[in-house]
Amino acid sequence: MSFGNKQVLNGINLEVGKGQIIGYIGPNGAGKSTTVKLMLGLIEGYSGKIEIFGKDIADGDYTYKKRIGYVPETAELYDHLTAAEYLTFTGEMYGLEREEAEKKAYQLMFQFGLEHAFHQRLTSFSKGMRQKVLIISSVLHNPDLLFFDEPLSGLDANSVLVVKEILAKLAEEGKTVFYSSHIMEVVEKISDRIVLLVNGLVVADGSFEELQQQGKEGTLEEIFNQMTGFNQQVEIAERFVEIVKEGRVHE
Repeated sequence: MSFGNKQVLNGINLEVGKGQIIGYIGPNGAGKSTTVKLMLGLIEGYSGKIEIFGKDIADGDYTYKKRIGYVPETAELYDHLTAAEYLTFTGEMYGLEREEAEKKAYQLMFQFGLEHAFHQRLTSFSKGMRQKVLIISSVLHNPDLLFFDEPLSGLDANSVLVVKEILAKLAEEGKTVFYSSHIMEVVEKISDRIVLLVNGLVVADGSFEELQQQGKEGTLEEIFNQMTGFNQQVEIAERFVEIVKEGRVHE
């Protein structure tokens, strides 16, 4: 996939099975979001083939999207709507009956401890509350394939534990999850398979244990740094703090 003269993806070749949690990681600009948007059918103009649920998505049949859930890194919610209105609307868009969508949305809000805010406008929600609404909207229609881009953003520690367990349970039910995050510790713990993208190329693909054997490093963060060629963090941090110190007012 290219945008103008810039090639963003260069021969990505992945086969993903049912019930897998894929940690899809890479530096900013590596092509992660572009890959996901292509699979979602949000952008076109690529070369090659994308098959989802056994069908080429270029054939013009968009019904596969009913089986997909998506939490983007940055999402715009309809702030003038209440959570009930937004989630019911989303459920209906995916083919649920209004009453079923509203009932299911309330039950899921209850599980997140947000039942008290069900009829409040989204403009009054904190970042963490909004993120929970987005997660609910992505699973409300019981999809088979989920794309989560930084889904833990804004969540407190307890909610992070809950969402991690939810992902594991969804995978047990045969759902496939593409999970993209810069929090390597979480990716390491929840992923069955980790795909590392650098400059539009897949440079690593395997379980965490397999990546350890390839990279001979201890943590996913260390593997990430090694395989992306980034090792200037100490030097940059030292220079940064020196600049901060130089600007300090001396007593």
